[in-house]
Amino acid sequence: MSLALLHTSPVHVPVFDALRDETHPGLELRHVVEERLLERARAEGPDAVAEDVAAVLRRAVAEGARAVLCTCSTIGAVAEAAGVGVPVLRVDRPMAAAAVAAGPRVVVLAALESTLGPTADLIREEADRAGRPVEVTTRLVEGAWARFEAGDAQAYATLIASAADEVAAADAIVLAQASMAPAQRLTTTAVPVLSSPRPGLAAGAQAGDWTGEPGYAGQ
Repeated sequence: MSLALLHTSPVHVPVFDALRDETHPGLELRHVVEERLLERARAEGPDAVAEDVAAVLRRAVAEGARAVLCTCSTIGAVAEAAGVGVPVLRVDRPMAAAAVAAGPRVVVLAALESTLGPTADLIREEADRAGRPVEVTTRLVEGAWARFEAGDAQAYATLIASAADEVAAADAIVLAQASMAPAQRLTTTAVPVLSSPRPGLAAGAQAGDWTGEPGYAGQ
C-alpha cells in the first residue's frame, strides 16, 4: 500500500523522495507524472480536466494507493473533489491553514497565473473554516515560469525570493507552487515565507495512517 503523488512536472519526484527519506522513512511513495493536465488546465481552466484527473486517481487507487497527494496547486481543488474512495489531499492545504493562522494579511506569490485564483480561494476557505478574517493579495512573479521551463532552477528560485523580499505589509507570504519551495531558503524578509512540500507530505502520510506498518518510521 502506497501514498500516490500526482505531479504535473517530473521535477517534484526527487524533492518528495528526499523529504520522505528525511521525515517519513519507510513510507512507500508512488509518483504519477501527468504534465498534460497542467497544460490543459492552463488553457481551459481546472474544471476542464476534472474527469481526466479523476481517471488518473482511480487508476492509482486500483494499483494500491491508500491515499493520494496532489502536488499541483492549479488542479488541487478538482483532485480533492474527485471522490475515488481514498483520501485525496492537495499539497497546499496545510500551508494555507498555516498562513491563516499567521495573521489576516496574506500575500500569494505564483509563477503561473493559473495558480493564483485556486490558491487564494483555498486560503479564504481555510479562513472561513478557522473563523478568522483574511485579506489575500496575489502577485505573479513575472518571468519566473520561463526560467522554470528552461530548466534554470537557480534563476527561478532567485526571482521568486526577490519578489518575496519586496513584500512589506503582510503577515505571511505563500509560495503557491510546490516548485517554488527552494526560494524559501533564499529570502531575507522578516515576513514568514511558507511553502507546501514538507507540510503537504506530512498530511498525506497522516491521511494514509501508516502507523504500525512494517518498516515505517515516520514522524
